[in-house]
Amino acid sequence: MKTLVLSCMFFCSLINLSAQEDIKSNGLYYKISVAATLTNNEEYTIGNNEGHTFIEVNGLFLNNSLGYQFDSRSSIDLNIEYDHYLRQGFNFLPLHLGFNYNILDFDDVLFIRGGYGKLIKAGKNFEEGTMYKVGVGYRTFDSNFRNSWLIGLDFNRKRFGHKQEEKLSSVSVFLEFMVF
Repeated sequence: MKTLVLSCMFFCSLINLSAQEDIKSNGLYYKISVAATLTNNEEYTIGNNEGHTFIEVNGLFLNNSLGYQFDSRSSIDLNIEYDHYLRQGFNFLPLHLGFNYNILDFDDVLFIRGGYGKLIKAGKNFEEGTMYKVGVGYRTFDSNFRNSWLIGLDFNRKRFGHKQEEKLSSVSVFLEFMVF
């Protein structure tokens, strides 16, 4: 009986030690994000508010990412996104590949990122073309350094229309949640 109890205690302590592995630095992750572009309201005048604000939301973006982190600094992800521009009435469905690099890698991270992809024609209300984005952001981790929140700015350029002659550029503020 003593041998069985000692064996169980040894096995439980071995499991506990193996569960306390180092901070995960590579592997698959999933990210979901929401972003908004802001623009100035041309109808706003000082002293005449009438329900108008100087800054208004012009576009809303919803993004899903599946990626792989190679090490503590670099990762790559595949993104499917829905973009809707309120003022122009445009809808986009970008499918793009993104690359992320951590510039400063302490407890929290300062990173840069870029992406390039296609605008998918998902119906008559969606534009077809190409897009790219570059951005900078800040990433903060939870207590076990697995999941994290990301916040930052992205510059987006979309080319669409006949021979992709129409262009739409915007700067968006993003908020993301990453499960690692």
